[in-house]
Amino acid sequence: MNPYTLSPDLNGEGLHIGIVRARFNEEIGRAELGACLAELSTLGVDERDVMVVTVPGALELGVALAQMAETFEFDALIALGAVIRGETYHFEVVSNESASAISRVALETGIPVSNGVLTTETEEQAQARAEEKGRDCARAAVEMANLVAALEPESDDDDDDDDDDYDDEEDDLDDK
Repeated sequence: MNPYTLSPDLNGEGLHIGIVRARFNEEIGRAELGACLAELSTLGVDERDVMVVTVPGALELGVALAQMAETFEFDALIALGAVIRGETYHFEVVSNESASAISRVALETGIPVSNGVLTTETEEQAQARAEEKGRDCARAAVEMANLVAALEPESDDDDDDDDDDYDDEEDDLDDK
């Protein structure tokens, strides 16, 4: 048996990408964003087709991603930021809740969301991983946007059951 296989498609031409970056741990977020934008360009995404917004921290990523997803203007979204362990339980809360919100946006809207929120023990670990994570997120977003598009059911343009072709003949008769 030879199953049909969709190969990864990393061609970003024509794709519209939304990026939400948390400003908390600013230096790390900027490194992620720079690497992400460079990789998107390498993959063929036009910079005019990329929108970047920032939010205060990782817990706010989900709201901004959801708003962007609801516009249906984006083929994929990317969340960037860093959560670094401190001395309190706050690290677990922020890490878990931000990841959950990011996943929910993707699952509830069908728009791929690449999660680039680093969760590390130290700032040094985050700095060491930031650029590669940014590149990885760009590749994942492009690949998933293309996969979702390839898996979408084909629309039947010959079957116009909607009222868009209504020519107002009845309204014209009422006016006579």
